[in-house]
Amino acid sequence: MQAALAALAGEQDRWILWAPVILGIGIGLYFAVPVEPPLWLGTACILAAIVAGWLKRARGKILLLATAFGLLALGFSVAQWRTVLVTAPALERQIGPTGVTGRVVGMETLPKGSRIRLDKVHIAGLDPHRTPKRVRIILKGPQPALQPGDRITLRAQLVPPPPPAAPGAFDFQRRAFFDGLGGVGWALGPAEITDRRATQGLDSILLGLAELRHNVTRRIHAALPGERGTVAAALMTGERRTVAPDLMEAIRDSGLAHLLAISGLHIGLVAGVLFVGVRAALALVPPLALRYPIKKWAAAAAIPGAFAYALLAGATIPTLRAFLMIGLVLLAVLVDRRGISMRLVAWAALVILLIRPESILGASFQMSFAAVIALVAVFEALRGHFGGRGKRGPLRIIALYLAGVAVTTLIAGTATAPFAIYHFNRFAAFGLAANMAAVPVTALWVMPWIVIAFLLMPLGLESWALVPMSWGIDVVLYVARTVASWPGAVTVLPAMSTSLLALVSLSGLWLCLWRMPWRRLGAVGIVAGFAVFPWTAPPDLLVDGKARVVAARTPDGHLAVSSLRSARFERDVWLRRAGTARMEPWPENTEEAGTGGWLSCDSLGCIYKARGRTVAVVRKPGALLEDCPRVDALISLVPIRQPCPGPGVVVDRFDLWQEGTHALWIGTNGRIRVESVNNSRGRRPWVLRPRASGF
Repeated sequence: MQAALAALAGEQDRWILWAPVILGIGIGLYFAVPVEPPLWLGTACILAAIVAGWLKRARGKILLLATAFGLLALGFSVAQWRTVLVTAPALERQIGPTGVTGRVVGMETLPKGSRIRLDKVHIAGLDPHRTPKRVRIILKGPQPALQPGDRITLRAQLVPPPPPAAPGAFDFQRRAFFDGLGGVGWALGPAEITDRRATQGLDSILLGLAELRHNVTRRIHAALPGERGTVAAALMTGERRTVAPDLMEAIRDSGLAHLLAISGLHIGLVAGVLFVGVRAALALVPPLALRYPIKKWAAAAAIPGAFAYALLAGATIPTLRAFLMIGLVLLAVLVDRRGISMRLVAWAALVILLIRPESILGASFQMSFAAVIALVAVFEALRGHFGGRGKRGPLRIIALYLAGVAVTTLIAGTATAPFAIYHFNRFAAFGLAANMAAVPVTALWVMPWIVIAFLLMPLGLESWALVPMSWGIDVVLYVARTVASWPGAVTVLPAMSTSLLALVSLSGLWLCLWRMPWRRLGAVGIVAGFAVFPWTAPPDLLVDGKARVVAARTPDGHLAVSSLRSARFERDVWLRRAGTARMEPWPENTEEAGTGGWLSCDSLGCIYKARGRTVAVVRKPGALLEDCPRVDALISLVPIRQPCPGPGVVVDRFDLWQEGTHALWIGTNGRIRVESVNNSRGRRPWVLRPRASGF
């Protein structure tokens, strides 16, 4: 204990770096509890920490513990109040076809059609106090030229935001809740514009930005039709929905997806291009270069440029993090201070967590900060080792740049790998090779032309820059498709548990944030986490909440599904989270099965056997009488209206409707465990449970 306290005291200058970590743990605790805690709880804990620190302020250890507890409570309380502030009505059931009126506040172009967001919504037949604050609707077919701010009316089919496709899968309901989105759906026919740009005050500014983003995207597509335009729009405005699915898959499988997600790389490159460009232009004027601090002038010009780019890209979490950091780096130039430091990362994390605490649950926040923290930690560790200023010819400069790209890619790829596995169940094996070819092209060719294109747009001459920029895009896409086609380019991995991700994340932070030798304990935690990961078993059976499809795990680790037509989205999620690329159809009857006895079916249902246990999947009520007494677990796709003696686990149509998708595990000891989507999420404001009268 004394050694640990001595090591902690020796790292006093690093304590501040743990402030956002402890704050984040408090936020994580709030989202982990199964029921909504009382609103006073977080605030009361903050006050208790303040009182404890004040009463014992002369004792350093007590003050340190009180500060840590206060940050933990602050994170918990910030998440609580954020939930209160965003709470809004959501649809409880499917509605429509019905009339919907609202104001367009967001537009996305899709490969087929478009998707709009409406606020100030009125839905025919729905009480105002039960009407969602915002809805999202897909438009197809001929539509009028809509702009953000237009008030429209249309007929649409609306449904509540869908729950996760499996326990532990991406929770769209939670994200929709914090975005104020209370319903999604699709339009039936064209929309009708009833009022153009009915906005004023702050709304006018926000909708003006949305309109600008939409118009810039439209002009990019006009100048660069086809896939070049879709990628250019993703790089310039963050609009990735138009990228064709097969192309997006190739980009992901090659490890280049980060190039289309506007983040630190893009904000940094835009700021760098502006900084270097303005400084070079001023250096051409000797009276200015010799008498005035043109370096500071260039930094002052780059800050608003980077801010404008972040706003145009939608001000997502990675862009906000990047702008906060780049802005402080440039501010450091203005005041003659060193900019790149771990404190800068901590500052950016604190700001984002206090403003958007729910962002800690998302892949964008996690992967963005993981990459930056790892890079800064390595930069700090190696600072001074490569400080020599020997003669550098062109070849040496090129070699150093490529080495920097390789090292950066390796570090960032390693740091983000656990989060990529957790959220996407994929690992790009040849990401280093793809980035070595694509990143220099993006940094040295594509991004400078993007800045020039923005500057030329007010003159209507953006095509002069977009066309040469597209040549670089062609190179990037060629690299993506080539690398993605290599055998073994991508490995599909089973889902990682949240507790395992937390262990790896905290171990990585321990390794990166401390400086003394005890930080190596973090490497032990990371190795332990990945050593345990292969033992995480996917479910043996999955059944979706609408009883449309059932999936069973085969003896060789693949999935067999009861239907290859229904519930496509759910099937894709199950396949990915199972860590397999093969999906097989269920047999229609025992004679056609060829399953070696692990699965047999008839017209009434199926029997699944694994590890000495038997599970019945009932399709029709006639199977209940026979199956109930002789199986260990029973899943009924129809309601069970009479007692079903025998099985230790019974899930019927009512359970599926109420609790969503169910997953079933059969342990090596024969113990059967069942988990449902809604039970795993608890009773929280974003968990939409169907009303009793809706079945």
